[in-house]
Amino acid sequence: MMALRDDSRFAMPHIAVLERQAVEFLAVRDGGVYIDGTFGAGGYTRLILDAAPDARVIGIDRDQSAVARGADLVEAATGRLTLVEDRFSNLDGVAGDCGASAVDGIVLDIGVSSMQLDQPERGFSFRFDGPLDMRMGGDGPDAADVVAAASERDLADIIYRLGEERHSRSVARAIVKARAEEPIRTTARLAAIVASVVRAKPNEIHPATRTFQALRIFVNDELGELAAALLAAERILKPGGRLAVVSFHSLEDRIVKSYLASRGETRAGSRHMPDVARNEARFVTLTKKPVIADEDEVAHNPRARSAKLRAAERTAAPALAGDLDDLLPPLPPIDDVMRGG
Repeated sequence: MMALRDDSRFAMPHIAVLERQAVEFLAVRDGGVYIDGTFGAGGYTRLILDAAPDARVIGIDRDQSAVARGADLVEAATGRLTLVEDRFSNLDGVAGDCGASAVDGIVLDIGVSSMQLDQPERGFSFRFDGPLDMRMGGDGPDAADVVAAASERDLADIIYRLGEERHSRSVARAIVKARAEEPIRTTARLAAIVASVVRAKPNEIHPATRTFQALRIFVNDELGELAAALLAAERILKPGGRLAVVSFHSLEDRIVKSYLASRGETRAGSRHMPDVARNEARFVTLTKKPVIADEDEVAHNPRARSAKLRAAERTAAPALAGDLDDLLPPLPPIDDVMRGG
């Protein structure tokens, strides 16, 4: 069968990071079913399809435009690729709807794609002036709505906890003052407001970088989605199935690292009580330290500089119920924030 990645019809505007290493950890085999939970431009999916002629992929993306762009790849895969518009937090539900009660591997690439960053109308980047949107899907409040409605305290908390911006209070105060004069509806205006109170030294990142990151993560509930996706992966992976997660900043990586550590513990029962199911390891970690990009990959794709890959293999222990709220920053739900304070 023709190698899909070599087909000139499928030029990729977005380069998946650590894609070869991530797919190698999946140990793709013929007849296996795999989930690419963040399809994007299909980089991981292509490698999975190329790795085994009878492997099947379920691709998921909450971005309608990504799903539309993947139509040619679905056709070229001749029945081996199913592409679904949904959130990767629902990956087990999507797999079930596609006839897979369990899967052999899951790959997740967390965060925003370069395609989204390069579209001014999406409002993800201050490199272009555009509407202050930042939604990966088309539903829910956008960044402009949050900036308009959130209290100064909530804005400061969001920017501090999700952007790790030490000037968060000054930024929140400046936003509240500016929006009282005129609504903040564009990326350029918000970036200018932030730059007026956060000073950057030469060769440092733009002063608005952390604020934009924080608003994007909050609007899309990216950390909550990640936590839910990890639990979904635990439910849907077969014993021996592999999970590979590529993250791009410390907030994401901390959640993945903590989750795999907690699911990898095997504590002995006391002499008075037998071992209980909760103490069984759900995953065996395959990466003692995160895999990072080498110099060549960083040179070809600067986005890879901050990427970290962690991988693990599912055991036969039953999945645990519950949530991972203890791994998430303490922030109010977006509905509460939209009511102001």
